[in-house]
Amino acid sequence: MKLKAIIVEDEQIGREILQNYIGKYCPNVQLLGEASNIEEAYKLIEKYELDLVFLDVEMPFGNAFDLLEKVENRTFETVFVTAYDHYAIEALNNHASYYLLKPISIDELIKAVNIVTEIKERENDLEHKILAPKVNFVVGKITIPQQDGFEVLDVNDIVFCKADDNYTEIHFANSKKLVSKTLKHFEDALKEYSFVRIHKSYLVNINAVTKYKKGKGGSVLVSNGKEILVSSSKKANLLSYFK
Repeated sequence: MKLKAIIVEDEQIGREILQNYIGKYCPNVQLLGEASNIEEAYKLIEKYELDLVFLDVEMPFGNAFDLLEKVENRTFETVFVTAYDHYAIEALNNHASYYLLKPISIDELIKAVNIVTEIKERENDLEHKILAPKVNFVVGKITIPQQDGFEVLDVNDIVFCKADDNYTEIHFANSKKLVSKTLKHFEDALKEYSFVRIHKSYLVNINAVTKYKKGKGGSVLVSNGKEILVSSSKKANLLSYFK
């Protein structure tokens, strides 16, 4: 798998050496940026959803541990890179995946990247298992992915789902959520409940329909006040729920 990473190192020559080594020997690492101090590093961490940070310990205006304390809900792995081995215990206490001593050994760098890759692959496998539709196991509930885990929704709270390319907007009575899953995913996940596809872009909770308006396909009003067009090809299926 690809690891999205940044290098945090105050010395330019140190950044260049590590960048060159990664480019030659770690093809699954995609470097998204470099930082020379903790403020620059924090901006990159906020900007990207990272898998790995190569982090020098000693830097101007703060050290690696100051940076890690600033990051809430840390989801990336850390490989510390330093000339000072007395930081090892503190690095482990800050959940470093690996600890590289300068000058960097290519074998040790490859080992560090392999360890992080294994960690992330296990996380992804677990996430896919957890985030699979749970409607057959927990009645009336469905999970949606979030950056730090997943959220459990009551299907009865969902008014309708709207396609947005490879994303789906889930609409509730007074709010909505954008989820990185297709509408087809939710159509499959909610097939055991009273949800019906009334349009290529809309999946509606039948229990939330308050009115049907006639027309070629017609339209429905739902409980949050939204009016949604019905495709002519979907009309018969929709109306079958009300016979």
